[in-house]
Amino acid sequence: MDRIARVPVDAETRAPDGRTAAYVVGREDAVLVDPAGRTDALDEEYERRDVAHLVLTHTHPDHVGGVADYAEGTTVHALAGHEDRFRAATGVDPDRTVEDGDRVGGLTVLATPGHAPDHAAFAVEEPDGEAVLVGDLAVAEGSVVVGAPEGDMAAYLDSLRRIRDRDPDRLLPAHGPVIDDPRETLTRLIEHRLDREGRVLRAVEAGARDPDAVTDAAYEKDLTGVRDLARATVVAHLEKLAADGDVEWDGERARPA
Repeated sequence: MDRIARVPVDAETRAPDGRTAAYVVGREDAVLVDPAGRTDALDEEYERRDVAHLVLTHTHPDHVGGVADYAEGTTVHALAGHEDRFRAATGVDPDRTVEDGDRVGGLTVLATPGHAPDHAAFAVEEPDGEAVLVGDLAVAEGSVVVGAPEGDMAAYLDSLRRIRDRDPDRLLPAHGPVIDDPRETLTRLIEHRLDREGRVLRAVEAGARDPDAVTDAAYEKDLTGVRDLARATVVAHLEKLAADGDVEWDGERARPA
């Protein structure tokens, strides 16, 4: 039996494949991560392993649909400081809280805010090196939405750099395939965000003022079906640029600093 079982679960998600990967890590004192829903395949892994713990990478709806189904008989952990958010998203009261560096079963908690304020990753040692369950921090292809009002672009970039500096051997994301080139993928995602930040800044310097105008100028592609996500990401970039002193931003209008 593999130490890490990856079980894709159909979920109401904007991810291209319409699924969120749940993980069961360990054989004894095992940990269930991100049960997006209850399925026969996930039931099978749950029953064949001694699952003792349940954790989430974050509490977005496409990660929590099965929490109530699998909570009974496990110790449910929430990231400290976000217990109310966990409770509201799942309908379940956490049994314990965890912080950065804590251990849950065979996992080490790594706080990685940015995509969501309560986002965490989980590191686990494998026979051939370290794997990190990264939730929505990273994807093998494309990019991750970091959208206002709760997305924090500066924190997201810091989280990407933190995991890159850790230099794991592979990344296990919630969406899309396993990532076997962590350093290259994380560098690509960092460079993509910085490139988009530059486009947003240049748009403001060229006269774009409101988020819609900045979005039109900063994206050179058809945004049909994803414009709301692009706009939210632009606002998160504007918030970071304002915090860095590069633009003035009052929540509605942007101007060069």
